[in-house]
Amino acid sequence: MAIRYVTAGESHGVALVGILENVPAGLDIDFDFVNAELNRRMGGYGRSSRMATENDRAMFLSGVISGRTIGSPIAVQIQNADCRFDCESACGCEEVTAVRPGHADLSGAVKYGFDGARNVLERASARSTAMTVALGAVAKLYLKRLGIQVCSHTLAIGGVIAKVTDYSHINARADKDRVRCLNSVASEKMIEKIDGARNSGDTLGGVAEIIVLGCKSGIGSYVSADKRLDGLIMRAVGCVPSVKAVEIGDGIAGSALFGSLFHDEIYTSDSGAPCRKTNRAGGIEGGMTNGEPIVVRAYFKPIPTLRNGLNTVDISSGLAAKSARERSDVCAVPSGGVVCEAAVALALAEAISDMLGGDSMEEVVKRYNDKASAV
Repeated sequence: MAIRYVTAGESHGVALVGILENVPAGLDIDFDFVNAELNRRMGGYGRSSRMATENDRAMFLSGVISGRTIGSPIAVQIQNADCRFDCESACGCEEVTAVRPGHADLSGAVKYGFDGARNVLERASARSTAMTVALGAVAKLYLKRLGIQVCSHTLAIGGVIAKVTDYSHINARADKDRVRCLNSVASEKMIEKIDGARNSGDTLGGVAEIIVLGCKSGIGSYVSADKRLDGLIMRAVGCVPSVKAVEIGDGIAGSALFGSLFHDEIYTSDSGAPCRKTNRAGGIEGGMTNGEPIVVRAYFKPIPTLRNGLNTVDISSGLAAKSARERSDVCAVPSGGVVCEAAVALALAEAISDMLGGDSMEEVVKRYNDKASAV
């Protein structure tokens, strides 16, 4: 069965929890790596003051013994340092009735019949992505056993676009930069943009590029819509809060080109195997990997919680108001790239496990290598 997951928890509740199913037995869990991934998510210039109060640590509750998976569901918990209620007590946070444009506030309150948006925003908050990153770290460890690496960098913030020519050691280099940008000149301009937005009480969006290295051909399938890898990846990344568009390869630019200028022509390599000189398809053709790096771009809208507020309606009175203020980031694109890495890793692990099965990691590795050698 395919690897799958579910998360639960509210922004100011006791904890976030997650369950990851169908991970084969025998996968070594590097707990330091998982917590390092959580630290990566908390970084990035433009984050809110909450990052100074949370010290996220993943506590594995089941499915792992002596640092190795045993084939049963993996349960993970992350305590919320900023806890203001539990399931038996009233929420210690102020109710929100001046609903925020661009957020789940109004639609959620109407859908569930709430008098305010507090119950909505507690779950709709991007705080939930901490658990996505924790479970995604396990998926990365699964992929690492197959020689697959998932990385990301910031491509644009507030209209400042980074020109990148060196894609070596992507995460190691990006994580050293305050906005996770691989171009130092663009990075400084992005920081200036963030400072300007902060000073004016505004927010900024941007683009994170996620790159997957080491995939063999044939992951995914064309036979059913729900098996297509590009669809799985776009859905996973599109579910990350604030992501409003997802691109595979040069899909957006390609929409304006002739086919003769877009498609990656196929040649014969020195070894006699088919090869490509370009990768405009972003490593996926017909719903399957083609052996080139997978390239995904996540487009983040500006965060909808603004210090100065936007025009809205107070749903308790029906009167015009300025939208409520909640503690929020000015720009979350740098950390958003880390979250999207996790989302892509989970989608890719789902596709591979669905294709290969395997009760143990030894089976998975053998089947993957055997399948790859037959391509």
